[in-house]
Amino acid sequence: MARELAATGPAAAAAGPGWILAAKAAEAESAFLHFRLEAPAEVEGGAVNALAQGLWTYFSESLHGERIEAAWPCVFGCAGDEPGLGRRVGSVADAFGELLGKKLGRVAKLAVPELPRGVGPVRGLFVWFTDFGRAWVSREAWRNGQRRMADDPLAPSRSYLKVEEAYGLLEREPQAGETVCDLGAAPGGWSYSAAKRGARVVAVDNGPLKGGALGHPGIEHRRKDAFEIRPSEDAVHDWLFCDLVEEPHHVLRSIVEPWIRHRGCRRFVVNLKFGRVDPIVLLGELRAAGSPLRTLASGVRIRHLYHDRDEFTVTGEVGP
Repeated sequence: MARELAATGPAAAAAGPGWILAAKAAEAESAFLHFRLEAPAEVEGGAVNALAQGLWTYFSESLHGERIEAAWPCVFGCAGDEPGLGRRVGSVADAFGELLGKKLGRVAKLAVPELPRGVGPVRGLFVWFTDFGRAWVSREAWRNGQRRMADDPLAPSRSYLKVEEAYGLLEREPQAGETVCDLGAAPGGWSYSAAKRGARVVAVDNGPLKGGALGHPGIEHRRKDAFEIRPSEDAVHDWLFCDLVEEPHHVLRSIVEPWIRHRGCRRFVVNLKFGRVDPIVLLGELRAAGSPLRTLASGVRIRHLYHDRDEFTVTGEVGP
């Protein structure tokens, strides 16, 4: 995240495990950022109650007559690397909750302890601890789309979680009756995700399907190499899925570009592995003016998702 920020905007003024403090936000969309506090204030304290009181003072002064009538996010967080810091954050959150309940009981009942799903700005109260005695707090945050997803016992693999998370980037998911072409499908996590929503899936892979994908009536398994499948103007799929353990430029040249150039799909979710290439260099190539993602698709978002490892998830739409 620090390298990406330096490449697209101001360098980090300070950094620690899981966080960066910057003088201003980068102008370009970030792949590695999960969420951003806008113009945060610093709150310090040696004890739990002192920190909670500081947060209450900030929150109460920021209201300025504002009326909160609906559910609002009240989110506390920290990086998980420092032992005991998570417990400290939980204790401060509880103490703040008690103060809020005593002083603004109706508002306290509407608080939700997590970010709403999606991408874009959101108003609430957002607190991020950088150590035991220091927190950064803001009323405004930017959601970048990453989110921990619930598993499904029938899902054939953990890759299922990646596509479930990716739907939040598109702010859309497969619908009943829509068609999906899943290239490199085995063992079938992405195919199962679409089929359980009622979509009709063509799952392409020489390997076997497993779990809920095996024998699913909504999934047609074609034992072929994913690179042999070409888009057809006569059979435009609503969705293209692709999660191949392949060199990312090969996937871009041989699958992504032909499919969007020939409009073989209406929207796509593609994973690009960067384990053997520099991820910041790859990001620059994907964002370059001549990239097929820039010239042939719209609404493209590139993210390192919560459930990703050494890979980017790329989503977008293809015009008629």
